[in-house]
This record gives sequence, C-alpha cells and structure tokens, in this order.
Amino acid sequence: MTAFKDTWTMTRRSLRHIVRSPDTIITVVLSPVALLLMFVYVLGGALSPQTGTVSYVDYITPGIIIMTVVSGIAYAAFRLNTDIQKGIINRFRTMPVSPSSILSGQALSSTLSNLLSSLIVLAVALAVGFRTSAGPSEWLVFVGLVVVFTLATTWMALFFGLRAKSAEGAGSFSYLLMLLIFISPSFVPTTSMTPVLRGFADNQPFTPIIETMRSLLTTGTVGDKAWWALAWSVGILLIMYALAIREYKRLSLASER
Repeated sequence: MTAFKDTWTMTRRSLRHIVRSPDTIITVVLSPVALLLMFVYVLGGALSPQTGTVSYVDYITPGIIIMTVVSGIAYAAFRLNTDIQKGIINRFRTMPVSPSSILSGQALSSTLSNLLSSLIVLAVALAVGFRTSAGPSEWLVFVGLVVVFTLATTWMALFFGLRAKSAEGAGSFSYLLMLLIFISPSFVPTTSMTPVLRGFADNQPFTPIIETMRSLLTTGTVGDKAWWALAWSVGILLIMYALAIREYKRLSLASER
C-alpha cells in the first residue's frame, strides 16, 4: 500500500507541474488541435480524394491522437531530466518513499495527461465533422490500445530522460517518433508513396496501431492488424520499461559512489 500511496503522491506532483506550465499545454494540446484543423480545412481538399469513401477527418483522427501522445511524452522526458539536473531525484532517494514510485509517478501522470489531451483532440474532431461507427466494445478496445501505446512511449520517454545530458535534449527522441507518424498511413494511404517509402511505412510499428484505431472508429471492427498493433505496443512497453528501470538503477549506484 505504501508504494501505491507514494506513486500517487508523485503523480499529483507531476500533474501540478503540467497544469502550471502554459507552454506544455500549448504544445501538448493546442498544437495537435491546430494540426487537425490545418489538415482538415487547408490540406483536406487536396488529400481527401485519396482516402476513398472515408471522410478525411475520420481518416486522420487516429494519427492526430497518436501525434498528441508523442507530443506529450516528450515533456515527460523533459520533466524527469530537469529533476535529475536539479538534484531532486537524489533528494527523493534520501526520503522515506518507495523507490519505484519515482518513475511510476512520472509514467502515470504522463499517461493521464495524454489521455486528457487525446480526449480534447477527439472532441474537436467531433466538432468539425468526425463521425464513428464504433459501439461501446469497440470504444473500450480503442481506449485500451491508446493506454497501452501511451504507457509504452511514456517509458521510452523516461528512458531517454534518464540518459540525456540536458533537459533540452531529453525530448529530442520524439522527433524520430514524429517522423514515423508522417511516414505512415496517418494522413494519406501508403499506396500514394514511392515503393521504397511505402515498404518502410507498411512495416514500421506505428502503421498497424494507427490502422487498427482507424478500423475501430470508422468500421466498428478491429481490422486485420490488431494483433500486430498489440504486439508492437506491448513489446515496446516491456523493453522500454526494462531499459528505464536498469538506467535508473545505474544512476542510483553512480550517485552513491
């Protein structure tokens, strides 16, 4: 029970920092909303013929949600590295708190804030014409996949936050994830890409995740990539969790010397 209580205490601390940071809110929430509106109203007319019978706002909403999560986890890396640089993590180690709560609190706060940001983006999408065929069970699967994906990328962010030499560089890994979003069927089908680019886009981790989310929302079915989406998400989660814990232990031993 102590570990759970300490984790929730660390979570609340991190959430307070998020709420008090206007630049975080602008980047994590307003930027994805702005991108959604730009693609729908500025680029949608040119790109929508490529999506066939699916309306363009319906087509891009899953990709925008993924982008929202990736934007949010970069701040998890930034906040963690800032705590390291300021010596706050070392101070926590001297206090009677569960060691696991330090990273778990960061992971939980990042997940909660990203889910809220995704909900806001989804509300804006509904306001500009997004419609879904998903029922309660499909929505439950959709939310579950978003949660697993968010946890997986959050632990990735924590690993890079622990490894980075500066707070400014801690979130730089997210640029690679952003690139994966654009080289995927987030905004146009991969059939419109060159053969080499299409080969990469069809086989990179984000593609089955985005396609499964889109299938759940637009057709009310999981589609044929659901197992790949789950495998990638769970695999990334397990690997990055193990790497983050190992890196945290390494830093703890180094600080004790």
